Amino acid sequence: MKIVSDTGFSATPGRSSLPIHGNPVKIASDQNNGIRALQDKSQQVISAFIDRASEVIIGKESSIRLALACLLARGHLLIEDLPGMGKTTLAHLLAQLAGLHYQRIQFTSDLLPADIIGVSIYERQSEAFRFHHGPIFSQLILADEINRATPKTQSALLEAMEEHQVTAEGETYALPSPFFVIATQNPASQVGTFPLPESQLDRFMMRIALGYPDSASERSILTGDDPRSRIQELPVVIDPDQLKSLQAETRGIHVAPALLDYVQSLIDFTRTTARFEHGLSPRAGIALLSSARAWALTEGRREVLPEDVQAVLSAVVSHRIRDLEGRSAGDVGQHILDTVPVP
Repeated sequence: MKIVSDTGFSATPGRSSLPIHGNPVKIASDQNNGIRALQDKSQQVISAFIDRASEVIIGKESSIRLALACLLARGHLLIEDLPGMGKTTLAHLLAQLAGLHYQRIQFTSDLLPADIIGVSIYERQSEAFRFHHGPIFSQLILADEINRATPKTQSALLEAMEEHQVTAEGETYALPSPFFVIATQNPASQVGTFPLPESQLDRFMMRIALGYPDSASERSILTGDDPRSRIQELPVVIDPDQLKSLQAETRGIHVAPALLDYVQSLIDFTRTTARFEHGLSPRAGIALLSSARAWALTEGRREVLPEDVQAVLSAVVSHRIRDLEGRSAGDVGQHILDTVPVP
């Protein structure tokens, strides 16, 4: 039997009495209002980020949104395109708008792993070796023209991308947080390139291509200032702490069981069709779901829809599966979407 006294205490015989502080309905309402305010602020920040980036990379909002989704999903981005398409500009732009410490590593055929990770140097004063950090110890790394370096040097990024740490001289060193790698590469048909091994490709959550601008965008580029000159003038839109908060918010985006069924159907199709040499791995499935969550957040939603999965599919799977009929990356993604129905 429960006893309620006129002092506002609720008691049950044999149990201690606890005070009731405030109206539970009002408390729940205030909490919901606080959550909505936080969500609205997140959406404002994301919209401002995309708008600012679109002022520099003109006519490529979809590519910018994919790059931001990759960053929010704590992935790494590979940009493959011809020289002069804005690959390096996009990487520098993301670092500026997110307030991240930025390092560019120009990959060449004579680049060594120690040039990326760092090296131990003997110091005469202390009579000991001291490890000097390489450029990998930054929050955003631009691995420019990564496929011009040898496979041995390319593999130096593997541990850093997967574990967010590097090992040198038997010691393990943690990398800054957040940590994001953007690698650019020229098409493999160009002279002097070393194709990335599959183990390296799989570490990239997405691969995108910027492509040629449309006529109106190119006219704007030709008649305006050099976009690269404006990057340093742009304000920080998302600071590193806000970025970590948005990354945590991304992981909390709701995924319904029916949506999971759809994602699994897409993955199963790549494993059973005779068109592909091999199917998507479990890591690829995780990347697809994480990317869809991030895309939903950039669209202002708190749950993943099939449209979110469809928006990121080509970018997530195109570098992970090999089409035996030699079709382009976009055609591969579209073929999967056309074949697998939405439940």
